[in-house]
Amino acid sequence: MPRLLKNRAFVADRWTRVAGDGDRRDADGPLLLPLGRWREQRTGLLALPPERLGIWLSGEEEPDAIGADVACFGCIAIHFPGFMDGRGFSCGRLLRERHGYRGELRASGDIIPDQLHYLWRCGFDAFELPDSVSLETALRCLDAFSTAYQTDARPAA
Repeated sequence: MPRLLKNRAFVADRWTRVAGDGDRRDADGPLLLPLGRWREQRTGLLALPPERLGIWLSGEEEPDAIGADVACFGCIAIHFPGFMDGRGFSCGRLLRERHGYRGELRASGDIIPDQLHYLWRCGFDAFELPDSVSLETALRCLDAFSTAYQTDARPAA
């Protein structure tokens, strides 16, 4: 089970990831729904406040599919199907820059610590990491570089 790195610490994940058709709107905590579920039930789900509603996109799903609705979500998770698949980096940047998303942007799936700094610069602020990754390693990778030559996609404070 992955651990969630957020705000430079491992924290409890308050989001319940819904994988399929099961109706989980009555779950105790906030829900992370797949894009297909959002599309099917969008009208009814709009009644939920952003702190209870999140979405996850697979690596091949485009962020433009939710661009007009980003303010509805307290969390957007991007699933990386493989550590060599860079589409998620672009998704994060597009969500922050093109669509103005300011909530939690989470990287999940096959990510490795060496990618954390680059994910952070693309706008991600939460990372699902395997149990084998220590906090010290994760923080060292986040702080790998002190200078950058290009802009990043960090949301304005």
